[in-house]
Amino acid sequence: MRQPVKEQQAAAPRGAGGLSSRWVQLAIGVICMGLVANLQYAWTLFVEPMNAQHHWGLASIQTAFSIFIVTETWLVPIEGWLVDRFGPRPVVIGGAICAGLGWILDALAPNLGVLYVAAVISGIGAGCVYGTCVGNALKWFPDRRGLAAGMTAAGFGAGAALTVIPIASMIARSGYQHTLIFFGCLQGGVILLLATMLVRPKPPEFARNVKRIVATKIDYTTGEMVRAPVFWVLYAMFVCVATGGIIATAQIGPIAKEYGFADMPMAFFASTLPLLTLTLSINNVCNGFTRPICGAISDRIGRENTMFITFLGEGLALLGLMHFGHNPYLFIVFSGLIFVFYGDIFSNFPATCADTFGAKYAAGNAGTLYTAKGTAALLVPIASVLSEHGGWNTVFIFAACIAIAGSVSAKFLLAPMRKRWIENSAKESERLAFRGTYDPAPLGSNE
Repeated sequence: MRQPVKEQQAAAPRGAGGLSSRWVQLAIGVICMGLVANLQYAWTLFVEPMNAQHHWGLASIQTAFSIFIVTETWLVPIEGWLVDRFGPRPVVIGGAICAGLGWILDALAPNLGVLYVAAVISGIGAGCVYGTCVGNALKWFPDRRGLAAGMTAAGFGAGAALTVIPIASMIARSGYQHTLIFFGCLQGGVILLLATMLVRPKPPEFARNVKRIVATKIDYTTGEMVRAPVFWVLYAMFVCVATGGIIATAQIGPIAKEYGFADMPMAFFASTLPLLTLTLSINNVCNGFTRPICGAISDRIGRENTMFITFLGEGLALLGLMHFGHNPYLFIVFSGLIFVFYGDIFSNFPATCADTFGAKYAAGNAGTLYTAKGTAALLVPIASVLSEHGGWNTVFIFAACIAIAGSVSAKFLLAPMRKRWIENSAKESERLAFRGTYDPAPLGSNE
């Protein structure tokens, strides 16, 4: 049932401190995201040692990773609904248990069947933490949704960057099984502890009344949201822009090898790294730091204006990689630029979703939109087919064209549609208030 956004929500005062501070809650979410990120970004470190011990085959072991990604992505709407219904604490507690248990089962798995079950459990854990933390950020910061979502999403990469080296060192020293159990218990335990500190979002009054943020006056359920044409425009744009970034993530290694300089030594400060290793490191940094920056910019100049710039930038960066990427230095530059602009989707789309469909069901709604990442991943095999028949230039042109299409859609299709939607929500809110159907229940309360 649609409900007007409540102006009488119980809100923390401007100077609220302790666990009730929205900045403290945001920090808890960022740390949780950093801890759970290893389930995705550190997995590659375990594949070779696992295969060396069990001889299951790399393809069979990597199937577990695919199962993890699908579970993590496609169950986020359900986990988001649970957050909206029961609050963040129990969902993240469940996610912590699943995250720790998944890695322990990976260590003890005697066969591929158990490994795949562990992947499902890990995916549930990662989805619970990811969906909750992003949804919470959107609810706590109605005045800075872009920044808050960007900082939370950035934590997902930053945490892995801090722990990849310790994990690799422990694998070399103590074996992959000991490392999985140790870090599974450590990460799951810390997330569990932090989960007990989460509280229901109660944004301060001044944050809810910021006039420069164009937002709906009604909280729409996920069922109502998916019946709205404006949602499917958002979804299609997400797929278009995510495709370029995901293709770059999956194919940048094969491209560098075909260009002949993947193993070229590159001086980097006081060390020398293979070009591909250096490129991947720079790409991860670009993908992380750009998320809060793009989110903060969208809070200032508008969601669609930011999308227009960043999505166009991704398309041009892809074309730049096509034209200039045979130079190893320009290969690094344009590859990094792709991720600078690609990272915007993880801050701007959740913020736009909450602005358009309300904060009360933000976790479930943003989680449903997030499944577009999984849909975009299904297009990666198309890139392989295109590269076989038309070369990598065909792949670049394909990815660039749909990214630019997303940019144009943001400015000339999404912007007017969202404007009409929000104007209609304001009229509907006034009508409901006049009829006396105004619901004063606080944000995130059980119904």
